[in-house]
Amino acid sequence: MENEALIRLVIFLGLFSLFAAVETLAPRRVRAQQRSKRWVTNWGITIANTLLLRLMALGLPLLAVGAAADAQIQGWGLFNAIDLSLWVEVIAAILILDFAIWAQHLITHKVPLLWRLHRVHHADVDMDVTTAIRFHPVEIGLSMLVKIGLVYLLGPAAIAVILFEIILNGTAMFNHANIRLPLAVDAIIRRVLVTPDMHRVHHSVHRHEHDSNYGFSLSIWDQMFGTYIAQPAAGHDEMEVGLEWQDDRPARFGWSMGLPFARK
Repeated sequence: MENEALIRLVIFLGLFSLFAAVETLAPRRVRAQQRSKRWVTNWGITIANTLLLRLMALGLPLLAVGAAADAQIQGWGLFNAIDLSLWVEVIAAILILDFAIWAQHLITHKVPLLWRLHRVHHADVDMDVTTAIRFHPVEIGLSMLVKIGLVYLLGPAAIAVILFEIILNGTAMFNHANIRLPLAVDAIIRRVLVTPDMHRVHHSVHRHEHDSNYGFSLSIWDQMFGTYIAQPAAGHDEMEVGLEWQDDRPARFGWSMGLPFARK
């Protein structure tokens, strides 16, 4: 618990560097914009998110991992009411949390107010490893509150929440990265995990395509609930990524932060 934040940061930076290097050496698609300006904006957004979560931690001392530890002390939640081995509990908790994130993601596409927040993520006209960290701070704050509530309902071991967060962050960076996988390898991986080609469909400018493939980690939920689209209609090389703003506005920090509050 004491080193949890440092461990997660080291893993995050290591995976980010790995995927950034791979997409530089072997990109899947030609970039629509220069990487430098987009990266400054996307990193600026994630720094704002980090500061918000730090502020939330002052008012809510128990964020997701802390909530798991507190639920265990208080005896609250499903897993504190039943007797399971630690690793069965960890696996079950990770599956339930991943499904919850999938369902939450679907809801953000269906509820207009939440979509106004979530479209900051989708407005990026390129898709690479930094797109995985491009979420509006208000969306991040609301997501954390939902996660805290779910953790109290489940009462999972703190290690389960830590592992889930590491897996979620790592797979999100992987499937947003602009990397090329051999088709045979992609076909095998996407039976269980979301691949870059699978998730790219979700970033299509076409509504019927970006209302699909909601998974960040496991691909099984989209396959089970009929929200899976295997490939974009235009093909990966010709498809357009983003929303209606196919210019340099999504690469601007101020514009991106203000997008949820714009009239359109």
